[in-house]
Amino acid sequence: MTDGSHLSLSLNAATPIPTFLIPRDGLPVMTTEIGFLVNPIAGMGGRVGLKGTDSEEVLNQVRELGAEPVSPGRAATALRELRDSLEDESLNPILLTGPNRIGEAVAEECGFRPIVVGDIDGESTTPADTKAIASEFLEREVDVILFAGGDGTARDILDAVGNAVPVVGIPAGVKIYSAVFSPTPKAAGKLVASFLDGETAGTQLREVMDIDEDAYRDDQLSATLYGYLAVPQADRLVQNPKSAGSSDETVSKRAIAREIVDSMDEETTYVIGPGTTTKEILDHLGLDFTLLGVDAVRNGELVGSDLNERELLELADGVPAHIVVGVIGGQGFIFGRGNQQLSPRVIKAIGVANITVVATETKLLSLGDGVLRVDTGDESLNESLSGYRRVVTGNASQMVIRVAQ
Repeated sequence: MTDGSHLSLSLNAATPIPTFLIPRDGLPVMTTEIGFLVNPIAGMGGRVGLKGTDSEEVLNQVRELGAEPVSPGRAATALRELRDSLEDESLNPILLTGPNRIGEAVAEECGFRPIVVGDIDGESTTPADTKAIASEFLEREVDVILFAGGDGTARDILDAVGNAVPVVGIPAGVKIYSAVFSPTPKAAGKLVASFLDGETAGTQLREVMDIDEDAYRDDQLSATLYGYLAVPQADRLVQNPKSAGSSDETVSKRAIAREIVDSMDEETTYVIGPGTTTKEILDHLGLDFTLLGVDAVRNGELVGSDLNERELLELADGVPAHIVVGVIGGQGFIFGRGNQQLSPRVIKAIGVANITVVATETKLLSLGDGVLRVDTGDESLNESLSGYRRVVTGNASQMVIRVAQ
């Protein structure tokens, strides 16, 4: 690895990358090139309830609300896991990355000495920057691209490289509908290491999906398939695309709603996560709901609508509270996808024991590996949430499902 034991490289854009390096023992070592890219603003809108950062106007609003970057930290987790998981000592990975916040800073933080390609103007980054740097990766014929971002970033990578280069996504955005991401940052690092070690079953073309953020903020879900990226194929290290529920699940969802409402305590504040299953609870109570946001109910009344992290913390302060959360179809996530308002701070404030998961039997049985997943960004919390959990599937009906990180 690039930990000082191998030859240090400092190349400019015109310098070709060699096929072999000669380390101190004199034996040739095959080099591999990894394109590493970070969208530094991805995911910032999640905890403040703005559901994305695809426009400058929304990004400014996100910053005004005090949102902190999440993508660099998740990218660093993946990069460290890649470094620690790579088993083939004959490989000498060379990391190519964008300048400053687009990858260089994270790479150096993790102990790499990257080759920086491309440039950016000022502090802000744009989709054009992502595309330009990904194009550089393509031109230099990197072996794999590892990027941190969301569906918008995946679209930018697709525009730049098509399916000519294997790609692995580190999940860092608010909305992760595409099937090119690993379930967690650690899984992304493991997947790239496994691919470079020759342990994966080749690559597979997987969907790049994205939704209209403006419609999303207006509580309308409009998803579009933009194309396919080539992704290393390995069980449990790549997430499934999000699937929509079928109309024949309506009866089951209504039964779940009755079960939850019948069990509600008048003194408890119930935080209701986004989704079509959870919205049936509010519908059953005759209340308005935010299909893609987080609402709160106490004693049969709506006490908060489309709440962000700060509002949820204030609402749950000093009073009994309970979280009711659904399952993302196809992917199995209960935390960390599309509900980042339910942040580690919120979950800890309410308590891991005060969480109810709801899903129809059909949705649970359709999960590829039969497990639910969490990706809160807090490793200790992920561990606390892991294990076997009862899921409400209907009126007086439950299933026991394993929750994994």
